[in-house]
Amino acid sequence: MSYRGTKGTNNSYSSAPNMMYNSGQYLEQQNNTLADQLSNKVSALKSLTIQIGDEVRDQNRLLSDMDTEFDSSGSLLGSTMRRLGIVSKAGGHKLMCYLILFALFVFMIIWYLAR
Repeated sequence: MSYRGTKGTNNSYSSAPNMMYNSGQYLEQQNNTLADQLSNKVSALKSLTIQIGDEVRDQNRLLSDMDTEFDSSGSLLGSTMRRLGIVSKAGGHKLMCYLILFALFVFMIIWYLAR
């Protein structure tokens, strides 16, 4: 019976579960902190991904608009070249010279204004 009495007075046996409980509590708190940090980083990456997606959609829309503009410019240039071909075949050399001089004059004005 004296064995039981000495066991109860020894505090090392009763402090071991407290240390394990405190260690478990510390690990749980650390785990929660790391989980919160991970959640914040995931939220930041999600918002960044959404922004990138929005930017890609905007750029695709702009590229589509630019493609439409180039198509219309190409068809306009094609019809202009066809008309110039008709004029050159008709023997309008004088008209062709005036047209070339006018184009050079316009380009010189644009060049002068751009400087």
